[in-house]
Amino acid sequence: MLPHGVSNMRLLIRRNAPALLLAPAFILLAAFFIVPVLRLVGLSFEGSSGAFEHYARIVERPVYLQVLQRTFLTSAATAILCAILGYPVAYRLATASARTRLILLALILIPFWTNLLVLCYGWLIVLNPQGALNTLLTSLGLASVPIPMSGNIVGVLVGMVQTMLPYMVLPVAANMARIDERVLQAARSLGAPPLQVFLRAYLPMTLPGVMAGALLVFIMSIGFFVIPAILGGTRDIFIAQLIEMNINRVMNWGFAASLSTIVLVATLVLYVIGVRWFRLGTVWGQS
Repeated sequence: MLPHGVSNMRLLIRRNAPALLLAPAFILLAAFFIVPVLRLVGLSFEGSSGAFEHYARIVERPVYLQVLQRTFLTSAATAILCAILGYPVAYRLATASARTRLILLALILIPFWTNLLVLCYGWLIVLNPQGALNTLLTSLGLASVPIPMSGNIVGVLVGMVQTMLPYMVLPVAANMARIDERVLQAARSLGAPPLQVFLRAYLPMTLPGVMAGALLVFIMSIGFFVIPAILGGTRDIFIAQLIEMNINRVMNWGFAASLSTIVLVATLVLYVIGVRWFRLGTVWGQS
């Protein structure tokens, strides 16, 4: 017989086994994520002229508002383009045979296997005024002069869409794969034409996957640094470049923290909106 204290200890460990297993991960998360983020937010309110000194600077100077606007609008445009391009690809991926699905997955995941710097410089070669695309357009007579497609928003969008497209395709395809085909068959049996079946049955059921992919693409696009730095030039900078400049060049950590906090708050607000109004929880199995 085990002593009463040892028996109670074993019972306590057995009852709290899940929490004990999660404890190391939670400690690491708290030490390397939660605490630094809280410190970052606190640093944004430390200023010689008041707690909101850095935020007031952002509001009062139009150049910073332009950077924020450019970042958010470009990220939104990236999400929209990824949704338009990725939806048919996701449908084909969800309905294809096993062999075709493997081939499509390999093609979709190519951006993951390509170094981001290599990808950016590859697009720089293609999109610059003397690049392959402009050479083709001028040789076909579709353009009389080279079209500026690098060093501006166009190049940034091209690079971001290619990089972010898998983040749109995979959640949408996963959502499509869980759709009950009997629902669509019932709609057809009731006389609904194909367009009505798609608009009133299939599209609403796939909307959570689309919104999850769009939210993921938008959030990740906000923090892009390499693609805007290489394909966007030095004039139209994004918020990640502004944060890096204030940390490494200006050494204004408080202002950089305020910019980072704005991105953090925007991310949290978008996530809450997505879960509350667009049923994003259904993508990972929540009812």
